[in-house]
Amino acid sequence: MFTDTAVLVERNLLTVKRIPTLLISATIQPLMFVFLFAYVFGATFGGSSYREFLMAGIFTQTVVFNAAFTTVGLANDTSDGIIDRLRSLPMTRLGVISGRVTSDMLLGAVGLAVMVACGLAIGWRIYGSAADAAIAFGIIGLFAIAMAWVGAVSGLAAPNVEAAQSIGFLWMFPVTFLSSAFISAQSLPGPLRTIAEWNPVTAVATACRQLFGNEAPPMFPTATGWVADHAVGYAVGSSLVILAVCVPVSLALYRRSANR
Repeated sequence: MFTDTAVLVERNLLTVKRIPTLLISATIQPLMFVFLFAYVFGATFGGSSYREFLMAGIFTQTVVFNAAFTTVGLANDTSDGIIDRLRSLPMTRLGVISGRVTSDMLLGAVGLAVMVACGLAIGWRIYGSAADAAIAFGIIGLFAIAMAWVGAVSGLAAPNVEAAQSIGFLWMFPVTFLSSAFISAQSLPGPLRTIAEWNPVTAVATACRQLFGNEAPPMFPTATGWVADHAVGYAVGSSLVILAVCVPVSLALYRRSANR
């Protein structure tokens, strides 16, 4: 399986080399969100204190949005017949999907590195220990893998590339913005607040803020509740649950596509 995965990772990265706009999309879009929220909305939400609060949310949002690369990539390979060709070869089913997931993770890592540099440039700092920072980035990485497998499910379930793009945006935007990635979930009304508090995006962003030592702006309500008190554990647990569901579902969809 590892050999199959490595071969497909190399193939997918060669595609990025030949189509450099893929790399530009992975880096420019997150930077646009950083500057938009940091300077357009940041002046209203608390200036420099909001910029430090913002970065963990931007990191989390980016790994969610990066799932679109996996969704569209698998849908495109299916439409072009690449998946059918790979299926005829003596290689594992898991290797075909994990190759796409791994290459997209490497592409996302480049984007994350660019965002870290951008965050440092606008005043974001890590006040926790080096170990805490490593754990925070580990949580982001684990959540990125989980989101990539969600993207794999979307891509394999979509009948064509256009549908894959639509399916991706249908779940990415609500999941990202109905959370505390950019605001305090405590400020939302009724059921929306409950959904936002239990959203894995909220847990990942909150866990990273706690580990980075980034406090919320004074004007933001203090986060309370079980998730806020156990953000690290919930972030890790929810990522593992997503993987436990999406990996077998994606394999089932891969097998089903052979019978279309």
